[in-house]
Amino acid sequence: MRKLIVVNIMSLDGYYEAPDKNVMPLFAFRDAYPEDDSFDAYNAVRLRAADTLLLGRASYEGFKSYWPGIADDPDEPPIQREISRLDNAIEKVVVSDSLTPDQTAPWQESTRSVRGADAHVEIVALKQQPGRDILMFGSRTLWNALLARGLVDELHLIIAPVVLGDGTPLFDAPPPVTPRLIEARSQSHSGLVIATYDVRRPTA
Repeated sequence: MRKLIVVNIMSLDGYYEAPDKNVMPLFAFRDAYPEDDSFDAYNAVRLRAADTLLLGRASYEGFKSYWPGIADDPDEPPIQREISRLDNAIEKVVVSDSLTPDQTAPWQESTRSVRGADAHVEIVALKQQPGRDILMFGSRTLWNALLARGLVDELHLIIAPVVLGDGTPLFDAPPPVTPRLIEARSQSHSGLVIATYDVRRPTA
């Protein structure tokens, strides 16, 4: 069965975003590490191992507004150009009751949407299909709901050396199982810590 893997950056004090729903304060560590590319490099690793990107509507809109044109921009770093190519090519499944085909441009050929009420059934079916990982970035509301249903296999939390003090917490509620640490590694050149947790429910 394919794994559903959630990758999110978070603050040291457990926030997903700042109080104004702005994620950019999470990247303030780049002021101290201006040459750092470990965040992008890790996301590229995860994308290479996946063939489906599962997103909520807001995260999809954010990705679509930024990534498509990066691949052909010679002024962008090579790692970001690779991420753009991977994002452009991968199958994208968006959970939304209102997304229309004309709103997916320029990703019409690689995007399909599913209704929120049908999401858990669709995702169970996706996991049972042959293929590589199913990957989620952002999409906090969606992955919290899937976590509560036992449909998330791994959480990959990228902990930034940033304290927000307030904002949107990463979790809506305690997970249904105690996360089991698989691996933790520090990125000494960026201050990031990447912690990987198994959140699968035990099988009988």
